[in-house]
Amino acid sequence: MPSVQQYHFRRIGATSPSLPRAPDLTEPAYAATVVRGRSLRPPHYLPKTHGIPAAMLHFRSYHQNLLDFFVHFAGHAAAALGIPISKPVHLPTERRLWTVLRGPFVHKKSQENFERRTHKRVLKAWDAHPEAVELLVQYLEKHIAAGVGMRVVRWTRAPVGVGAKTMEAVKGQLRVDKEGVSAEKVKALGEQIVKEELKAAGASTSAEGAVEKAAPASS
Repeated sequence: MPSVQQYHFRRIGATSPSLPRAPDLTEPAYAATVVRGRSLRPPHYLPKTHGIPAAMLHFRSYHQNLLDFFVHFAGHAAAALGIPISKPVHLPTERRLWTVLRGPFVHKKSQENFERRTHKRVLKAWDAHPEAVELLVQYLEKHIAAGVGMRVVRWTRAPVGVGAKTMEAVKGQLRVDKEGVSAEKVKALGEQIVKEELKAAGASTSAEGAVEKAAPASS
């Protein structure tokens, strides 16, 4: 349960509410229903239609309550956009330890330990249009909670026959380049390169001769 919901029901001394839903209750009907405290309840998880993965949302934070709260917010945002998502998956917590000296003088022989824990959650999205996934990501990035990091993995799919079309485009480009380069152009380019190399060699030779003339004669 999100930290906000825990705090709310601790203050009023009530138990967690349960929303009775009929098995055939659809998302539009549920969204059109006036539900008091909708944001405190679990989001409406839409069923997968084809099981095709669309995106994977990784969330990380040093504060577990803040992380669970934002994942709860992301679930409601996905439900509002009609994107089927999974329930939050808890990944292993990353733990790091540091041992440093307590002080450089009197306490130089004593040490102090520090610990940092990184909590991780994952949401998987299926059967969603790339524009809907992009809209969800932009919305979460705009309203992301301070202290929470998010990383998104998207899957994009190309139409059937995209390989043959790409190969034809590359062959056409090579054919155009081959026709555009003639023997005269290649010869002119070679002559220009030879002239520039000879000019650079002559400049370096004249510079070396000037240095030798300016050097004093040995006794």
